[in-house]
Amino acid sequence: MTESISHNCRPPILWIFLFWTIACGIAFVSLGNLPLRDFDEATVARVALELNQKSGLERLLPSIWDKPYLNKPPGLHWIISFAIGISRNFQNNFDFLPSEFCIRFFPALFSTFVVPLGGLIQWNLRPKDRIACITTSAILLTLLPIIRYGRMAMLDGTQLSAIALLWFCLSSIKNNRPTNFNFLGAGFTCSFMLLLKAPVIIPALFASLLPLIWEYKSKKYFNNFSWSWFFYGLIPGFAWHVWNFISYGSGAFWLWWGDGAGRVLFEKGSGSELGVLVPIIEILEGGWPWILLWPIGFLWACFSLNTRWGVWALSTQIIILGSILPLKMQLPWYIHPFWLPFALVCGPPVSWLIHREENGYIFARKILRKIPYIFSLIGLCIFTFSLLLKLNIFNFGEGYFYAIFFISLAWFIGGLLLSNSRKNIRKIGFIGLIVGSIIGLFFFVSSKFWLWEINENWDVRPVAEFIDGFPNQQIFIRNSFERPSLNWYARKQIKSFDEENKTKCKVLKKTNAWDLYTCND
Repeated sequence: MTESISHNCRPPILWIFLFWTIACGIAFVSLGNLPLRDFDEATVARVALELNQKSGLERLLPSIWDKPYLNKPPGLHWIISFAIGISRNFQNNFDFLPSEFCIRFFPALFSTFVVPLGGLIQWNLRPKDRIACITTSAILLTLLPIIRYGRMAMLDGTQLSAIALLWFCLSSIKNNRPTNFNFLGAGFTCSFMLLLKAPVIIPALFASLLPLIWEYKSKKYFNNFSWSWFFYGLIPGFAWHVWNFISYGSGAFWLWWGDGAGRVLFEKGSGSELGVLVPIIEILEGGWPWILLWPIGFLWACFSLNTRWGVWALSTQIIILGSILPLKMQLPWYIHPFWLPFALVCGPPVSWLIHREENGYIFARKILRKIPYIFSLIGLCIFTFSLLLKLNIFNFGEGYFYAIFFISLAWFIGGLLLSNSRKNIRKIGFIGLIVGSIIGLFFFVSSKFWLWEINENWDVRPVAEFIDGFPNQQIFIRNSFERPSLNWYARKQIKSFDEENKTKCKVLKKTNAWDLYTCND
């Protein structure tokens, strides 16, 4: 960060690599210390396990409990099944379930790629602005939702990195360079996205193509057929969907409509009672401390539509938000694609706080100067709260103490140093803010508090151990819903109890939370 911003034309590769290495450390530490949760993690794990047990062309089509799995394409499931295969090379007993670390490893790894890719996208949009590139990667590194959902065996973290790779390929297009490989890379990335959450490809692709169309240079790409390479890259993902249609007929459309766009657009599921407030609350909870800069960055982009950064920042922000907020079904992780355009918008204001070049128009410069003081004030308040926790004045949240302590201390000291008149001191303040946040996040992911999920109200593992005592009987659960995590640890499907067959069933065990029955045909 000591190089001249306006005279060095190379991206800060060492800083980006350092941030990616730290992201991997945060992603992997204590990754297997908590059980798989409902619904996505346990479902993804079961589908991957069954794929691992198949061979030949059967591996192309996923299943769950020996029935076709038509909820999502198997892109990530294939990769996790590969991890299961590797782990079983070191196991003597194949009856053991794969470890939680094994199931989460590749989703966690892939989720980290958004950190370097986000910085490189910013470099493409703001050439020579090394600090904005660094700050964008740093923001992505320290956002709690990216860390939390990235560590889970879900599609969202990998999908965000795929969106970042797509935008990197398209933002790398330059007037004086061949574009074939840019479009081919974008096509392969879209192929991968077709094998994750297929409908997400529509807003992600539209958000990046719109800026290209806006730019005058894009005309020649449509005239010289460079864009045709994009369709070559689409072939693998498109071919799988064709094969899925040949195998299941109209059932294959369930991926796109019945359990895809149609469900989230028109059906209000469990956990969506707050509607559009769900993603708004997630943004307000998960964007700290950078959310203070978001409105300024957004308006700055609005006044910078004569630049690549302004067009890309505004397009990606509006289209991604516009594709998420109207959804009828709203769950906290649906807003996950938003964090990449969020970082692209917030990166330049953070960069300006460090170097504070006075030439050129900077929107709300006076307000921007006050932001470090707000960092310090919020950090001081949270730091005081952490000390009260340590003194047992409050009897809750003790497990969060070290995470809160280091993050709040970083905000307090970093904010003070960022408000200094000397540039080198401001650089130290930014580095201190990031380092303290990283230390706090390491403590957080090392605890048992990093993973929470809807409908998680009792530990399934003791119940699964009890069910192991009835290996040849079909077990049903009453006074609770069918839980994929219970199915996973019990290694068989525990269906919901059918009240109509009550006379044919006998009770195995009753508790306040659930009852177990076994039934005769």
